[in-house]
Amino acid sequence: MSFLPQVAFLIILAAAAFIITKRVRFLKRNIFLGKGETRNDQPEARWKTMLLVAFGQQKMFKRLIPAFLHLLIYVGFIVINLEVLEFILDGILGTHRLFAPILGSAYTVAINIFEFLAVAVLISCVAFLWRRNVSKVPRFTKPEMKGWPALDGNLILVIEIVLMLAILTMNATDQILANRGDEHYIALGTLFFSSLIQPLFEGVSTGTLVFVERFAWWFHIAGILAFAVYVTYSKHLHIFLAFPNTWYSNLKPKGEMANMPEVTNEVNMMLGIPTEGSNEPPAEIGRFGAKDVNDLSWVNVMNAYSCTECGRCTAECPANMTGKKLSPRKIMMDVRDRADEVGKSIDAGGPGLEDGKSLLGDYITKEELNACTSCNACVEACPVNIDPLSIILQMRRYVAMEESGTPAQWNAMFQNMETSFSPWKFSPQDRFNWADSVKNEEVK
Repeated sequence: MSFLPQVAFLIILAAAAFIITKRVRFLKRNIFLGKGETRNDQPEARWKTMLLVAFGQQKMFKRLIPAFLHLLIYVGFIVINLEVLEFILDGILGTHRLFAPILGSAYTVAINIFEFLAVAVLISCVAFLWRRNVSKVPRFTKPEMKGWPALDGNLILVIEIVLMLAILTMNATDQILANRGDEHYIALGTLFFSSLIQPLFEGVSTGTLVFVERFAWWFHIAGILAFAVYVTYSKHLHIFLAFPNTWYSNLKPKGEMANMPEVTNEVNMMLGIPTEGSNEPPAEIGRFGAKDVNDLSWVNVMNAYSCTECGRCTAECPANMTGKKLSPRKIMMDVRDRADEVGKSIDAGGPGLEDGKSLLGDYITKEELNACTSCNACVEACPVNIDPLSIILQMRRYVAMEESGTPAQWNAMFQNMETSFSPWKFSPQDRFNWADSVKNEEVK
């Protein structure tokens, strides 16, 4: 008995594991380029959010048809990958359909379920390719989706179609060989979907069938391992990051903007309000707001790597609807691209964050930031609870507090709020006079 196939399989498996491990370390380091932030409060609410939003895909079902198609792919991905366990064990042990004798008729039922899901995934992928390239859903045609993002979306769908066809081809040829009495193959009874394509192979010689079956087997398992590697370089990283991303999502009301602790402490000290660590000298503030990825929190950077590039945020953005340059999806893609650039520079022994570039200016413009209305539509629309508004607000704070670069009209508003406690330049007492006049009118 030759052990060459097992050795080849182990080499492929080890190579995939090595590349994935290296890539995971790269991504983890990049995410933690961001500042520390603690989000371990309300664990019960966080587990519930993760189960409903990431696992249950609650927010996807605001759009029923794409949600249903995505659900088929999602369930297929989870369930069909149970079969991958058998593939791996067969590859290591040199066996064929290891679980078939153990499970008996239940194995045939399981394979039929896998085939149904494979066909469902195949149909869903074809539908998504149609939506992207033929019907051209508007959110897939925005400027930030040109080039690699569009190719990435199409490539992953084509790969999934080919992998599903490999499963059906493998099962069809496998059962023909079993019916011909080849002792290496096990007759499983009726496999509904693969039996539909068996006539394509009925007149083929046994030797050719063995080659096709083995090729389909190797193609599928090697494809799955290559897919696992590819995902770590793709927007489809959300398959894994959606779970921690939703667990660490912001549980505060969406209309509540986070204050800067440094500023809050300063104000409290001026008002005589005790603050934590008030007896200690204030720490030197490195920077107000965010200019680069290291000024954001690690949760913000993880948000960027979790982005599915689905464009629901941009489709719901009122600024984008009116022709402004702001696209919340682009904001997240820019943060991810900048983190990747810095990470690669560090790995190459380069300057890293000191490369003369920054997220603000080189990736995201003030025009984009200023167009945001802070309405939270993007946050509400995201199917995995990504928060582009948090990044936009932090960068706008940098522009306002470090560069004094906000529009003149905004500066006038800021001054009025500081002196008159409202955006308008009139005495605070006038507000009460106005309220009294409204009340008197109501009485009349």
